[in-house]
Amino acid sequence: MSLNSLASIENWPVPTAAAGVVRADGAVLGTHGPLAHRFPLASVTKPLAAYAALVAYEEGAIELDEPAGPPGATVRHLLAHTSGLAFDEHRVTAPPGERRLYSNAGFEQLGDHVAKATDMPFAEYARQAVLEPLGMTATSLAGSPAKDGVSTVEDLLRFAAELQAPRLLDPRTVAEAMTVQFPGTKGVLPGYGHQNPNDWGLGFEIRAAKSPHWTGGSSSPRTFGHFGQSGTFLWVDPDAGLACAALTDRAFGPWAIEAWPVFTDAVLTETRAGR
Repeated sequence: MSLNSLASIENWPVPTAAAGVVRADGAVLGTHGPLAHRFPLASVTKPLAAYAALVAYEEGAIELDEPAGPPGATVRHLLAHTSGLAFDEHRVTAPPGERRLYSNAGFEQLGDHVAKATDMPFAEYARQAVLEPLGMTATSLAGSPAKDGVSTVEDLLRFAAELQAPRLLDPRTVAEAMTVQFPGTKGVLPGYGHQNPNDWGLGFEIRAAKSPHWTGGSSSPRTFGHFGQSGTFLWVDPDAGLACAALTDRAFGPWAIEAWPVFTDAVLTETRAGR
């Protein structure tokens, strides 16, 4: 089955774009654009880094509720953006668990914590724990585990299939990662302003009832994923039984706020009609 809705990326005001949709059983429903083109992921790096941290948790190298990051914070706080660390600075701006302060610094401290626990550079641990087993040979997490990843739509569809039918992690761990951590916490969703609550799992944003939002109006509340400031996104809609990745080389901005929800709704409408 090919998806006509994916071709709408041709109308996006970007130099290069690629997109694809994959079902929970791993079947790719459709793709469009240069699937092997390597794009900077920006914050779509975070779900990959989070998954590596969860492998470290299952291997017993770390515990979710052990101290990590600033005083009083844990691995769970870092994954859920509630450690109190500032956005891009390694300074504390709130007590742990009080507010959802989206933090690149928090993911960098998470990467340092995993690296120390596993006695391995984080990028290498992520390669061995996640990328290599999934066949994501075009993906690299060198640099900041918050924002420096590079990948392709081909590789992200492999990851999206794993998120829907886990092989590397116990499904219960993945279910925990997609469950709201520190419920009722309010905060700012970058690019979209204050959200109350600003629901987040372990490294994955949860759509819930957020409005405005970068997913579609018809996306289920259980939809989870991430978008990046480099013009990238990955979402999984468990109720629809599919996931979508789209990568571009134009920075996130008003064009994306306008185009992405329309695109997502078109994908969901077409896949539901095709069943």
